Amino acid sequence: MNEILILYYSQGGAVRDMAQLVARGVESVPNIKARIRTVPKVSTNCEATEADIPSTGDPYVELCDLEECIGLALGSPTRFGNMAAPMKYFLDSTTALWLKGALIGKPAAVFTSTGSMHGGNESTLLTMMLPLMHHGMVMVGLPYSEPELSSTQTGGTPYGASHVAGAMDDKPLSADERKLCMALGKRLGEIALKLNA
Repeated sequence: MNEILILYYSQGGAVRDMAQLVARGVESVPNIKARIRTVPKVSTNCEATEADIPSTGDPYVELCDLEECIGLALGSPTRFGNMAAPMKYFLDSTTALWLKGALIGKPAAVFTSTGSMHGGNESTLLTMMLPLMHHGMVMVGLPYSEPELSSTQTGGTPYGASHVAGAMDDKPLSADERKLCMALGKRLGEIALKLNA
């Protein structure tokens, strides 16, 4: 079975919810499955470590997950217009995959959640693409044939799915945001199968 890696970091839960919706979109495509993984927190305390296996939630990602899957959906909350440090920390550890070209030609998509409408969702999506492009991945966005892109009053961009969670991270995903997450997953799955054929 072909698999798409859904890799995310979530602190308040919104990005995790988005990851599950992207996975539903991926799995709406016949002959493809979603593999959901997360990354551990990063601590300013040099001696602090996370357990190898999280006590709850999705398993932590390993480099082999990236290598084994035929595509990637990458999700992170926005931190000052950029991805969160735990996700960047993990991506910085992927040099071995870059050296052997393991991700070249695989499709990738990105998604994010921000505290406000103008809280950096588009800049976060764009900066999340940069390391993936260095890996030679093929970026997949959301075309304007998705009607919610033109009608949404919440999140949603052509660069990837987005959510406006509010300053207290307490706003649930809107109907438009949910549809766009699933549409992104479906599009990524379809393109991955074509590229992998």
